[in-house]
Amino acid sequence: MNARPQKIVCIGAGYVGGPTMAVIAARCPDVQVTVLDLNAARIAAWNSESLPVFEPGLPEVVRQVRGRNLHFLAQAQGVAALAEADVVFISVQTPTKTSGAGAGKASDLQYVEACARLIAEHARGHTIVVEKSTMPVRAAERIQQILSTTQTGGTFAVLSNPEFLAEGTAIRDLEQPDRVLIGGEDPAAVAALKSIYATWVAPEKILTTGLWSAELSKLAANAFLAQRVSSINALSALCEKTGAEVAEVAAVVGTDSRIGPKFLQASVGFGGSCFQKDLLSLIYLCEHHGLPEVAAYWQGVVDINEWQKHRFAKVVQQVAVSGRIAVLGLAFKKDTNDFRESAALAVCRSLLQAGLEVVAYDPRVDGSRFAAELGHPARFSVASTVSAALAGAGAVAVLTEWEEFKSIAWASVQLLPGAVICDGRNVVDRAAVQQAGYGLRVIGSAAP
Repeated sequence: MNARPQKIVCIGAGYVGGPTMAVIAARCPDVQVTVLDLNAARIAAWNSESLPVFEPGLPEVVRQVRGRNLHFLAQAQGVAALAEADVVFISVQTPTKTSGAGAGKASDLQYVEACARLIAEHARGHTIVVEKSTMPVRAAERIQQILSTTQTGGTFAVLSNPEFLAEGTAIRDLEQPDRVLIGGEDPAAVAALKSIYATWVAPEKILTTGLWSAELSKLAANAFLAQRVSSINALSALCEKTGAEVAEVAAVVGTDSRIGPKFLQASVGFGGSCFQKDLLSLIYLCEHHGLPEVAAYWQGVVDINEWQKHRFAKVVQQVAVSGRIAVLGLAFKKDTNDFRESAALAVCRSLLQAGLEVVAYDPRVDGSRFAAELGHPARFSVASTVSAALAGAGAVAVLTEWEEFKSIAWASVQLLPGAVICDGRNVVDRAAVQQAGYGLRVIGSAAP
């Protein structure tokens, strides 16, 4: 194999695999990059003008390289690319197990193991296999075990290269990363992968560690970030009781150079595919290794997050002047169409279980997919505009910090008299709401 890889394959065309490979292809025009996925409809979307992932800047990058040195193929048609690949990234989902040992906490590695079997069957020569998906510590042992069953005579080196992307800023995070982490025990393999990133990433930002440290570092990073969110959210409840403003408290705390201001925005709770899943995986690992006190510590972060969502939903129920609730925002954060584990799922479920009608609006989330996740309840519907969602509502729940929600003309909307806006993201124009004569409840604020 050449010192610098010339052919890369990525198995998995989701929120991580697609954008990551697009940026690698754009920054390394001499490298051929092929992305495979079992979902033919998703591959078709990647080859169209309507990409399956909404991410600012992504369409421009894809258009630049698609068909040149970036290719999206259905797995059945593109599996032959594995035979020629120098590097294969595994970028498939690792959801929380729903059955068996560790159910409810441990990571489900069935998709990762399927990828390893596919690689073992089709790879030829020497192949670097890279964990891009978030893995529990020592997951690489299972990958190595499967690869060792190959009948093709191929050899393998396994590396961990976890992603540290934030949805909504993924392209910026890829092009200007805080750090790139490569964990492995094979110096030649580490150097080969490093040579790809070194095309555009400064050497001091490419960190190398042992394989197990790299796997744990991703779980630890997400756990620390989630911990900050739960910490400020716990304080938001105290602020509402005492008259303190959580935004002011966070601003003061954030000026401490030892702490910093990031991830100190009080909200209805964190969501997305990473924080909760990775926290649960970390909790399971601690329990598995006989560390119940450590497991309980991190469990508290999860518990506060769930409590915050249900606390907010209860407030909406209490202040509603009718049974019709407008929900603004279904994505777990702005600038993404991802609603996995979003606060909106938990809040909508609570409202529906209470017998209320929910009319939702989000500028990017596919409402039919969201409704399917809820189980297609009869009292849930999706509006095509903010105004349509608000019309006739007795309360409003703002659950995503989309920019357009900051400039709603509240004096022009048709809420019921006495309706209350419940701002779970602290983004609503308070003065405009008050001038319109509606009630307002803001997370972390006692002010009516």
